[in-house]
Amino acid sequence: MLFALLVPDSGDRRARARDRLADGIAIVLALIYGAVMVVLGDAGDPGAFLPWQADVATGVAAAGALVVRRRHPAGLTLALLPLGAISVMATGPILIALFTAAIRLRPLPLLALGAVNVATAGVYFLLHSAPAFDIWVDFALRTVVTVAALGWGLFTQAYRRLTASLREQAARLEAEQQLRSEQAKLTERARIAREMHDVIAHRMSLISLHAGALEVRGTVSPSELSIAAGAIRTGAHEALEELRAVVGATRARLPEPPQPGLDDLPDLVARVQEAGMMIDFASAVPPEAPPVVLGRTAYRIVQEGLTNARKHGSGPAASVRLLGAAGRGLRITITNPLSGTHEAQAPAPAPQTPAPGGLGLVGITERVALAGGTVRYGAHHDEFRLEAELPWPHQS
Repeated sequence: MLFALLVPDSGDRRARARDRLADGIAIVLALIYGAVMVVLGDAGDPGAFLPWQADVATGVAAAGALVVRRRHPAGLTLALLPLGAISVMATGPILIALFTAAIRLRPLPLLALGAVNVATAGVYFLLHSAPAFDIWVDFALRTVVTVAALGWGLFTQAYRRLTASLREQAARLEAEQQLRSEQAKLTERARIAREMHDVIAHRMSLISLHAGALEVRGTVSPSELSIAAGAIRTGAHEALEELRAVVGATRARLPEPPQPGLDDLPDLVARVQEAGMMIDFASAVPPEAPPVVLGRTAYRIVQEGLTNARKHGSGPAASVRLLGAAGRGLRITITNPLSGTHEAQAPAPAPQTPAPGGLGLVGITERVALAGGTVRYGAHHDEFRLEAELPWPHQS
């Protein structure tokens, strides 16, 4: 309770009531100390400067003035210090005033106030016609109690500063933790958005390719219609399954489902070829497994590159080349015939700069940047070229 009174919490709604309680305790302590000094001292002797009744009245009035100690600590202390030269009862309120000033003032002014309080002991001795004690007793006692009041006040000041600093640090850490949590949520949302875009864009591209083939051909036999319809149904079902895997795992906070990698590229190319797109695929990557992140990034780059080639190329054809090894990096090159509707057509963007409106290329750029690689794309003669270079460190 003592520290709760000395070091209040600024955010506590009961701070005002607690301050009044602390002021009441301070006044009571001041009166008790002054009364003890009146009894033990020589205030009742015939040679005292003031009769003991006047001494007590002066001390009580000084104790009542302590109600303003929080608002005017320095002024109250300066006003009460002269009373120490004529009243023993006032020494209690003076000590409380010094303690309050020590909580709020700097050490140098406090040293001056303490010196004045000790000096009043000599004045009191001179005003007393027949002191019962030697002057050194008054000086020693006044010095001890003054040092105790100032020391306790300075300790409380330092403790309050430490407590305030800890509270500020805790609030700052809490705010930083909340910021990190929000950033993690945004990062996770961006990851989910990229995965959903890659899944939906690629699957819908294949479905659109099958539907376009049915639209272009004038007559379709029942068997061909059945095959095309089955391919469309299969593509839509696979898109929904992959979408459910991404969203469902996030909602249930399950481990991320296995993601495709370099080993899955032949299957990807085969599915796209079955949809009617001609792909020249060649991989000069050694059989050792690359890092998981590298394999997934490479897969998504090829997937998005083929989707863009089908959507914006002048014909359903593309070329995919993979070259690299551990310690040398991985280079992915995707080219396709260029049409006038390509999302990244002239002027060709600079490296690492996504084309306006090209969400697929934006996703590729972000993936490559996260992997620490570089990406270049743009029109070159009669074809569109996408080239990504990814780091592939040596595996220890």
